[in-house]
Amino acid sequence: MNCCLRNALALLPLAAASLLVAQSPAELTIHADQRLHAVSPMLYGLMTEEINYSYDGGLYAEMVRNRTLRDEGWEQQDWTLLQNDKAGASMEMDPKSGPSAALTNSLKLEVKAASATEPVGVRNNGFWGYALRPNTAYSASLYARTDADGAGPLKVSLVNNQTGQSVASASIPAMGTAWKQYSVVLHTGAMTASANYHLELTVTHPGTLWMTLVSVFPPTYHGRANGNRIDLMEKMAAMHPQFLRFPGGNYLEGNHLADWYDWKKTIGPLVDRPTHPSPWNYHSSDGLGLLEFFEWCEDLHMKPVLAVYAGYSLAHEHIAPGRDLAPYVQDALDEIEYATGGPETKWGAERVRDGHPAPFAIPYVEIGNEDWFDKSGSYEGRFAQFYDALKAKYPAIELIATAPVKSRRPDVLDEHFYKSAEEFFADTHHYDTTDRKGPKIFVGEYATMEGSPTADFGAALGDAAWLTGLERNSDVVVMTSYAPMFVNVNPGGMQWHPDLIGYDGLNSYGSPSYYALAMFAGHLGQSVPQSTLSGAGARVFYSVTEDHAHVIVKLVNAAPQPQSLSIHLDGATAQGTAELLRLHADTTAATNSIAHPEAIVPVRSSMAVSGNTLQHTIPGYSVEVLEIPTR
Repeated sequence: MNCCLRNALALLPLAAASLLVAQSPAELTIHADQRLHAVSPMLYGLMTEEINYSYDGGLYAEMVRNRTLRDEGWEQQDWTLLQNDKAGASMEMDPKSGPSAALTNSLKLEVKAASATEPVGVRNNGFWGYALRPNTAYSASLYARTDADGAGPLKVSLVNNQTGQSVASASIPAMGTAWKQYSVVLHTGAMTASANYHLELTVTHPGTLWMTLVSVFPPTYHGRANGNRIDLMEKMAAMHPQFLRFPGGNYLEGNHLADWYDWKKTIGPLVDRPTHPSPWNYHSSDGLGLLEFFEWCEDLHMKPVLAVYAGYSLAHEHIAPGRDLAPYVQDALDEIEYATGGPETKWGAERVRDGHPAPFAIPYVEIGNEDWFDKSGSYEGRFAQFYDALKAKYPAIELIATAPVKSRRPDVLDEHFYKSAEEFFADTHHYDTTDRKGPKIFVGEYATMEGSPTADFGAALGDAAWLTGLERNSDVVVMTSYAPMFVNVNPGGMQWHPDLIGYDGLNSYGSPSYYALAMFAGHLGQSVPQSTLSGAGARVFYSVTEDHAHVIVKLVNAAPQPQSLSIHLDGATAQGTAELLRLHADTTAATNSIAHPEAIVPVRSSMAVSGNTLQHTIPGYSVEVLEIPTR
């Protein structure tokens, strides 16, 4: 939608929409005094996993790619040698020289000749470049040792790819033969924001230098050391999330049993984190480790939904229930203790040493991920073994199953839906007849499969239609989260589409589905009243919730034609100023992108209302939230 039209619509009162040519009038009757059930206060939240460079190269703000040389092809894609014809320098991976038991390898740089006018060193290309901004401080560090005490200096520079000019630099004056972490701050001045930069580490004297865990961080959200990108955190905050499901997803399981998310290897100092392969063909730095997930929840005021590894991995390998599974059950117990335990407990004390004295509350623990793929039938026994142990020690925590089980009654069942818009339109009554005596439902992953790299407007219509059904059934559906949430839109950054939020190094944007979800999550009442819709087209969907002062109507028109609507309030009277949020596009293919991040955004308008009947028209291809004051 062009900006002039969008601004004009923002000034229109609700009644002006009735001038459009519409389908036959439909009637929505809301019995505001007949409450069917409460709305789950945790209905809308976030699901995350390492896919599409969601953490490394995405949310986790580290700018150095392959900082510990664990990715394949490190010397071709990530690190390259800088030398002149006199230097005779070489670099290689030294597998037996590292600063810790976790990081046993390092980059070995041998320099035979170098000078102040002809420095020698290495270059790191970053995640599709280094996205730098003017007048900004970047925190840089590395672990290093040399073959002679007092060797140096080592110059750390951020350099323009095209001109070769440094825009920020600092020097480490001297280094020793023992491993030590060195830190500097790099300040940019007046310059153009761009990702067209790289990192250089150079010396001006002959010698041998070993280095690893090279790091460069921009300013982070809330100023956290080892923290997250500001813009992506702000975009998540605008979604009004009530929970975060972590660490995944497939990322929890790994491709093979040896690749599971072993949380104990992701805590403590970075130098003590060995890293591990992710299931999407790149290595995870584990800089965003277990404590950082909990701090992510803390920063955005979300409740943790902690997924624990349950003995099944993506290559259809599993650990048999019983003695073999027992160590993994204990790991889950230890993990919960790490988060919730006091300083008198073994793992609570570890969290305190890691810098977070206050415990975290965990309302939900999910046992495994998508275990319906395990055709061995072992999940029944695996779930029971986890259930018995976790309930015995933590009876207040609600346990989530990832496949139907019979031997134990889970508190919640996680179900995933990836469908076309047409399939979601046809399935909005999916939970209408669900047994209310059975487990509650967590729709832990859903997405309308349209658009790339991020969802288009057709997907937003499918997602919003699906959500109206989940809201109406929010007595049994207690949580929902879209997946995947993030995608790096640079070439090679995507392994799955569509996604909710796209970004490169400098910029980010929300898809139409992102805005539809944010609209719904930001306007959610406390209860669902009795309501009926008649006379509407087959592609019109709705839900109604209410709080003590408002009736909140969600409307989706997935047809190109407008739909006129009479809204009747029974048991309440509209009075005051009604607020309307509208997300609209002219075609289902319309979308947002890095180049056009706000082509489709919600538009707000308002009007004075009174009485028991409101006349309204929903434009074609629109998602709306109408908040009607009743007090």
